[in-house]
Amino acid sequence: MYHPPVLKNRRTLLERSEKFISDTYFTDCNLRGRLYGDTHQLTSLSVSQTAKRISYSEAVQQNFQPCKVGDAFGSTWWTCWFKVVLKIPEAWRGKEVHLRWESDGEGMLWRDEQPVQGLTKEGEKTSYILSECLKQNEPHSITLYVELACNGLFGAGQGSFIAAPDPNRKYTLQKAELVVFNRDVQELLTDFEMLVDIVKMLGEEDQRGYQALFTANEMVNLCDPTDPDSFSSARSLAQKFFSQRNGQSQHIVHAMGHCHIDSAWLWPYEETIRKCARSWVTVVRLMEKNPEFIFTCSQAQQFQWVKNWYPGLFSRIQYFVQKGQFIPVGGTWVEMDGNLPSGESMVRQFLEGQNFFKAEFGQYCKEFWLPDTFGYSAQLPQIMQGAGIDRFLTQKLSWNLVNTFPHNTFFWEGIDGSQVLTHFPPGNSYEMKGKIEDLIKTVKHNKDKGRANHSAVLFGFGDGGGGPTQLMLDRLQRVQDSDGLPRVNMSTPDRLFSELQAESGLLCTWSGELFLELHNGTYTTQAKIKLGNRRCEALLHDVEVGSCLALSQNVGFSYPTKQLQELWRLLLLNQFHDVIPGSCIEMVVEDALEYYKEIQKTGSRLLLSACHALRSTPWMEVGSGTAVLNTLSWDRTEVIALSEEGAQSRLALVKVPCVGVASLTDLAGSVSKVTVTVQADGTVRMENGLLQAVLDRMGHLVSLLLVQTNREAISDGCFGNQFVLFDDVPLYWDAWDVMDYHLQTRKPVVDVIKPVQVLSSGGLRGSVTFSLRISAKSSITQEVILDANCPYIKFSTQVDWAEAHKFLKVEFPVQVRSSNATYEIQFGHLQRPTHRNTSWDWVRFEVWGHKWADVSEHGFGVALLNDCKYGYSVHQNIMTLSLLRAPKAPDANADMGHHEFTYAVMPHAGSFQEASVIQHAYNLNFPLRLIPDMNNIRPWSMFTVSSAAVILETIKQKEKTIPLSFVYLSHMEAASLQCCPLPFQ
Repeated sequence: MYHPPVLKNRRTLLERSEKFISDTYFTDCNLRGRLYGDTHQLTSLSVSQTAKRISYSEAVQQNFQPCKVGDAFGSTWWTCWFKVVLKIPEAWRGKEVHLRWESDGEGMLWRDEQPVQGLTKEGEKTSYILSECLKQNEPHSITLYVELACNGLFGAGQGSFIAAPDPNRKYTLQKAELVVFNRDVQELLTDFEMLVDIVKMLGEEDQRGYQALFTANEMVNLCDPTDPDSFSSARSLAQKFFSQRNGQSQHIVHAMGHCHIDSAWLWPYEETIRKCARSWVTVVRLMEKNPEFIFTCSQAQQFQWVKNWYPGLFSRIQYFVQKGQFIPVGGTWVEMDGNLPSGESMVRQFLEGQNFFKAEFGQYCKEFWLPDTFGYSAQLPQIMQGAGIDRFLTQKLSWNLVNTFPHNTFFWEGIDGSQVLTHFPPGNSYEMKGKIEDLIKTVKHNKDKGRANHSAVLFGFGDGGGGPTQLMLDRLQRVQDSDGLPRVNMSTPDRLFSELQAESGLLCTWSGELFLELHNGTYTTQAKIKLGNRRCEALLHDVEVGSCLALSQNVGFSYPTKQLQELWRLLLLNQFHDVIPGSCIEMVVEDALEYYKEIQKTGSRLLLSACHALRSTPWMEVGSGTAVLNTLSWDRTEVIALSEEGAQSRLALVKVPCVGVASLTDLAGSVSKVTVTVQADGTVRMENGLLQAVLDRMGHLVSLLLVQTNREAISDGCFGNQFVLFDDVPLYWDAWDVMDYHLQTRKPVVDVIKPVQVLSSGGLRGSVTFSLRISAKSSITQEVILDANCPYIKFSTQVDWAEAHKFLKVEFPVQVRSSNATYEIQFGHLQRPTHRNTSWDWVRFEVWGHKWADVSEHGFGVALLNDCKYGYSVHQNIMTLSLLRAPKAPDANADMGHHEFTYAVMPHAGSFQEASVIQHAYNLNFPLRLIPDMNNIRPWSMFTVSSAAVILETIKQKEKTIPLSFVYLSHMEAASLQCCPLPFQ
């Protein structure tokens, strides 16, 4: 029938089309209301509830009780197993039949003892296809099981999705029925949706948008929702529109399915295992139906979980990996935090990840894939290249709060000059939905127009899992090459980066760190996780060094390869980008701390075993004496404490060679002793021949003199070791963010509980103690320690912390003027400004570093060392270390309780390199280890390093399978390395 044109304005035509497909308005007569046809009740529905996560085989043996739609289940983190018995009516022959299932929990449908599909309302997966065209010989009577997790796609936050979980929430079954699904209605709805979105996104000035508008309006004229015979003519109009082609210069979008799954965040690790299965089994089903579909997936740990818990699903994944549809990416064990793990931890992320991908899928990853972490260390390009990777994808810098990062495709250069081709998807998301908006944003926001004509679009529900849907694939299929839109190719990461590399001649280079101007509170939140990470990194380092020493001297010693791999993998798991930053719920924190305990317990046992093996060597005599192990690559002369039963610890000054052992010989007579003197004005003076420190009754460092040069480190009229408290209320992301305006709320801690008093008046160690009241609920007790022969003064600190939205720091105003401060990063260091000239400088009001930070001018400087902290601020001449935060979401009890940590201040002559600041920071973090029951040991060293500028970071047994070129001598200079001929790497 011919419809004469009617002059109407854009709004009425657009809204007419929107209402025609609305799921809210006029569903009694519009197209959306015809999506489902006849419905039929289930034969029976019953449920079994459990507080545990149990296997399918256990679940089907449980007692099932009758239930119905509308019933509530739970509480949060419980699991409900539903037994679904159904019979499809004979009258539905030839029709597409679905089980329609809607709940506010995350579901997994099981059929014939295998998981077959995720069912998550938030992820737009609310039905399972029982038959695409019901035939007589198909089973009509079927029994299925639905495993329902009592949590949503994003956990169970109370009031806000990032709030602490509500443990008493109930979860409702809203729909459970058989339905006839009208596929032709769905196809037509997708056509309409895409046309309407083109009208909206291209705007009133675009001719193509008006063509879409009049096409959609004419389709409404032709389509009678009650008459399926009218659908084909309407669809032909849509197909005619979408088939109008683009020009050759049009931007090319590389569409890849993706499903970012946080290994833990608003849910515990155990729930992530099921999230992986729910998401990936759906992906596999989509691949079976859509052979062109490409899906990218990272994190070897998640693959390992699925292999262990769902071996049938893992076999299907392996099959599609070989077909080139299911593509492992990333090359790391988990998508780790990009700032806080040590250099060796980052290397192990790639080592464990790449070896896993090679072993299970026969290939190494070519791309580093880290879309959602909170900044990126300037050392990553070198580490990537050591792992055989020179491509990098992320998008998180699009979250910058102040400055817009200037590129989407560029070369990223690390501190050693290593470069990797880097791509930020211009749509600024890793969970697009295949909509017109995603495609338009990808073109519009590309900051490298004219330099790069290819971009990634990653589509699928993410963070909580879910992944792509058939609807997303259908959307993208419609507009593969449609005039007015970018050209869309279902593609692979390799194809994308190959295209970018081919046209890389005009690409710019960004040198140094990729600093995220947000989430800087994660350098401090959950201090016990930070402490556990640092201590476990040090312990595993020492276990490997000790085991290598034992292996070299005792042929009967068995290197603990398997145990070390298990411990490293636990540590790497906790370095996931919502765990080590502290941006996770309390259940995750509890799991992480238990993992650290396991690493400490087993690691300590392995270290003891290695030390026992050393006792059996010919050059060591078993006896009642003690030996000392040094796992670092320089000679050390330090004061150590010796535990004795029934008495206080005795101190000794010992000298131990580089990566070696020596008898415990007290050298106390060879150095200047420490003196501690209470002065007439009540202050306390501490001296050791290298430093002279003066503390007032509140524990303030009034003076810190470098004796060698008679140079004062503390600014005149100021106090070092000044504790300060700030209000800490971010705009939204509580555990994540510290805002610059917190600096305006500074309040010094001045209430003295116990003034300074002398604990040890000298000898090998002098110390004083004091206590301060932070508030009515929180306090600080500190022991200030000065050891003989030690160039820094230590502050051993205990805090009882019960604050809400407060931030505790300690300040050191120093007599140094420099435009930049230097911070340790992985295998090196970088400089950041101490001024705030520009907005790029200002946003670095809170930055991260590892074991030390330093401010130096010509001939003199001051370093701030620590044993478990990562947050720093250096503004002008004030050095600040961040100690504790108190956010309330997503963990309402974050950081509450007792904390212990140590920091130190080291004034020095010359540069920090000349003063060995790096080595002393390592000494603070890697204690000398005692080996009991040994006598008559000549000092023995396994390695010697000829240059003080070189740090031999790790000594370990060579990996059996490793294609990678990880050789890191930190702070590299030309040097010779001498060692015994063993298979170490």
